[in-house]
Amino acid sequence: MGKKELKTNAMRILEKLKIPFTYETYECDEFTDGIQTADKLGLPHEQVFKTLVTVGKSKGYYVFVIPIEKELDMKKAAASVKEKSMELLHLSELTKVTGYVRGGCTSIGMKKKFPTVIQEDAKEQEHIFVSGGKIGMQICLAPEDLKRAADAIFADVVREEQIDEHSYF
Repeated sequence: MGKKELKTNAMRILEKLKIPFTYETYECDEFTDGIQTADKLGLPHEQVFKTLVTVGKSKGYYVFVIPIEKELDMKKAAASVKEKSMELLHLSELTKVTGYVRGGCTSIGMKKKFPTVIQEDAKEQEHIFVSGGKIGMQICLAPEDLKRAADAIFADVVREEQIDEHSYF
């Protein structure tokens, strides 16, 4: 018998939707951030996205998929989903709410469907990498395909680069 292929819930959903994807695996015993993951796999940082889960003032959950080098702008994020305010979901709640662990959380195939927003910069990439649903796996797919699989929208939800005022002198 051959080795059983690694299939995550996210991959099964993509196959069911007939969405083309590839995946990369890497050795990983514990959480690594997106930048370490990209470096380990030799991927361009602008193509690798992280998945963040938030809680709105209404107590609703929201998912944001943003470039690994960016930070979520809470005001823009809240406005994109018509919430008054929001905060990041506490890590202790992540698995209970999404079914995924830190470092393996993806917007595809969570326990429930939550409103999902992909940073609009993703549209500039032919393909992006997101977590494959478990630590040590990244899925590569077209941004529009991720939008379809996660039933997401595109919006600008990241912090603007801070300009260092001292750098001009």
